[in-house]
Parts: sequence; C-alpha cells; structure tokens
Amino acid sequence: MGMKLYRELGLRRPVMICGWAGIGKVGLVAINTMRRLVRTELLGEIEPRGFFEPLRAVIVSGLIEDMRFPATRFYGLQGRATDAVFLVGEQQPGNPEKTYEMAGAVLDMAERLGCRRIYTAGAGVTTIHHTAKPKVWAVPNNPSLIPEIREYRNTILMSEIGGREGEGAITGLNGLLLGVAKTRDMEAICLMGEIPYYLQGAPWPYPKASISILEVLSEILGLPVDLHELHETAGKVEANINEVLEALSTAEELPEQVREEMEHLRYPPPSDLGPITEAEQADIMEHIDELFEGNAGHQS
Repeated sequence: MGMKLYRELGLRRPVMICGWAGIGKVGLVAINTMRRLVRTELLGEIEPRGFFEPLRAVIVSGLIEDMRFPATRFYGLQGRATDAVFLVGEQQPGNPEKTYEMAGAVLDMAERLGCRRIYTAGAGVTTIHHTAKPKVWAVPNNPSLIPEIREYRNTILMSEIGGREGEGAITGLNGLLLGVAKTRDMEAICLMGEIPYYLQGAPWPYPKASISILEVLSEILGLPVDLHELHETAGKVEANINEVLEALSTAEELPEQVREEMEHLRYPPPSDLGPITEAEQADIMEHIDELFEGNAGHQS
C-alpha cells in the first residue's frame, strides 16, 4: 500500500473534495462530474492492493496481463478563486480497519499537497419524495465552521434537523474521514444530498441529490459549472422511477402492504417529513428493499 504522486501543480493551499461510491452514487457522481467539467489534471492515486480485491483480470493476446482494482485517484485544479484537489474513489474498503487506513492515506496526501480543508460528499436517507428538490445536510468536524455553513444555499446542519436532537451517524469514509481529520487539526465538512429511503437500494444513481451538492460546492469554490447534462439525466431517472412505481402498484404478486406503499409513493406528499430513524427505516424497508432488484431493466 502507498501513494503515487505523478506530478505537482504548485497548488496554493487547496481544498480537497472527496467522492466515493455509496448510496445512489450521490457523492461519486457529484465530485466526478465537477472535476470533469472544470478540467482537472491527474495528480496521483492510492495504491489499491491491500485495500481492495481485484475486480477482474485483464487479458491481452490470450494471456493474463494485469489485474484491475478499484481506483482512488487525485486530480488537481488551479482555479481563479480557489485551488482544489478532487478525490474520486470507485469503491470503499470492505472492512473497518481498511477504511481507517484509507482515511489516513487520503489525509497523508492532503497534508502533502498543503490542503487547508476537506469536503466529503454522500447521501442522506430521508422521507423526501423523488419529485422534490433534495436539500443538503451538512456536518462539520469543528463548531467554528457552523456560521459559514449556515450561509450555504439549500443546506441544513444535520444537528438541527427536527426530531434528531443533535444526534446522527455517517457511515463509511464520509464520516470517518471527518473524525480522523479532527485528530490532525484539519477542518472538514460532509455534505449529504437527500435521497428517498425507497431508492437507497435502487440499481441506478440518484443525480438530483448530486446536483444539490454541486450547487453548494460551486458557490463555495467560486467554480461555476454547467449542470445541463446532469439535469437531463436526473429527468430520465425520475421518469424511470415513475414507471417502476406504476408497474409495482398494479403487480398482483405484491403483498397488500407493499402495494399500498407503492400507491402512496406514486404521488408526492404535501411536504417531506425529514430524516428517518434507524428503527423506522428497518420497519419500512422490511418488504420494500427487494422491489428494485427485480426491476433493474428500467434504468437508462
């Protein structure tokens, strides 16, 4: 395991923005889209061996040439207002020990490049309807960041969401990185785009949440980005969701409880009810978590 730095751009106290594969690929799509639109340059990567199992073996001229591992790459940008480092992670490690090691490796690179702040991006599971605009939940690792976060557009501090009493949890690298950064006296903020609870296991990305995160990051970094293409993708995904819900609501083999839930989800409620507790999520998902597995063919 180790880091490979291919080049240095002479970045001036950049921020680091991290996106990994996760629920709805919200963070991964957001960060990979932004780094592509602002035309970043590849800086380096974290050696995947030791963190991940190989995805596949690469065959050339009938012989095994190499093994393909999930990549964790760093890209750099020298911007007019802010320099930035984008981390794009195709996968997260499969066990807590390796996840902790990965967080340390990421922060080693951040320190090496002189990063002054870390942002992570992911998904926040809630009762929002898929036709509504997702909010962004924010969690800082230092209370001094709270006044700044209050100024972000369409953003709410997770500690101030009704019914949470200041409590919550962030799974995977998005949360762990904030904690490890705090031990190194590095500022870090997690931005989570809302995703409907009934889509957290769906086989397609949820770009509406990614768009909300990108709108916030664009203002923070002073980097305007054209999200037209992502809006088009979000429209197609929403249409597919509507088709799936329509089909499921009339499926004869569904239990009555699930059929009623599908009928309810076909129509947006008057307002979203906020995040759900783990107990509520487990109860709701008891019958629904398998619905989208059999309807993967509806994605585009």
